Amino acid sequence: MDSINEVMNTEIYNGTSLSDVFTLDFLASMLGNVVAAIVLLLIGLFIGRWVKGRIAAVAERSAKLDDTLFNFLGNIARYLVLIFTVLIVLNTFGVQTTSIIAALGAAGLAVGLALQGTLSNVAAGVMIIVFRPIKLGDFVSVAGQSGTVKDITLNTTELASLSNTQIIVPNSEVWGNVIENYSIYQTRRAEWTFGVGYGANLATAEKVIRETIMADDRSMSDPAPFIQVNALNDSSVDFLVRVWVASGDFFQYQADMKRKVKEALDANGVDIPFPTRTLHVSRDDAEESGAEPRSQLV
Repeated sequence: MDSINEVMNTEIYNGTSLSDVFTLDFLASMLGNVVAAIVLLLIGLFIGRWVKGRIAAVAERSAKLDDTLFNFLGNIARYLVLIFTVLIVLNTFGVQTTSIIAALGAAGLAVGLALQGTLSNVAAGVMIIVFRPIKLGDFVSVAGQSGTVKDITLNTTELASLSNTQIIVPNSEVWGNVIENYSIYQTRRAEWTFGVGYGANLATAEKVIRETIMADDRSMSDPAPFIQVNALNDSSVDFLVRVWVASGDFFQYQADMKRKVKEALDANGVDIPFPTRTLHVSRDDAEESGAEPRSQLV
């Protein structure tokens, strides 16, 4: 047994006994390093949270600044503080961080190649947050989906549809497609086509349409409304009508005007045509000999 202990002391500790290795000074030094590491981590967590809060508070002080962008920047700053803190802690224990950083870089490259689709969403999310083609509360149409923007993360954009259902769109689909933002401007131009019969008085029809629409408080007189004959169809003369309105009133206003103009045209005796079919029956000499009459649909 004594020979075994002698070999272990010689091979493992270079002749130094366990009692010489784990001295009180060594244990105190290790304990001090552990305590210092814990304190550094707590300080790093506190500073990271504080920096994130300060950056996010910048957006709260101004309505013109986007909360999503500053929350994103705050998270980036917080993670940088935490990474810097972890490197300091590792250095406290004598760990060479250069090799760790190189290993993490190689691992990150491998993970990046394996997760190209996910990373494309992340990259698109960064572009959306930085350049802000859309923001929270906007009503948009993108990637074949329409709804109000509820949340924008690094991976996905969340919409609430008109029927209040959740729609999750990958950010690569948002950034890589045409975005139609209905909320970016304060006003919109409503457009209708109203058809009247060929026998109707066009001046009277135009007057009824104009007075009915402009009597509504939501209709804007500047820019001036556009009401003109636009097409001569098979059974109707079509008026093209364009009027500016506040963006928030657009959908209800457009629906209300259709009904009001229809009722006003009826009240003023202006004919509103609908598709008809005329049957022409011809009789010739063949009918006199007993043949069936020929008919033609027009």
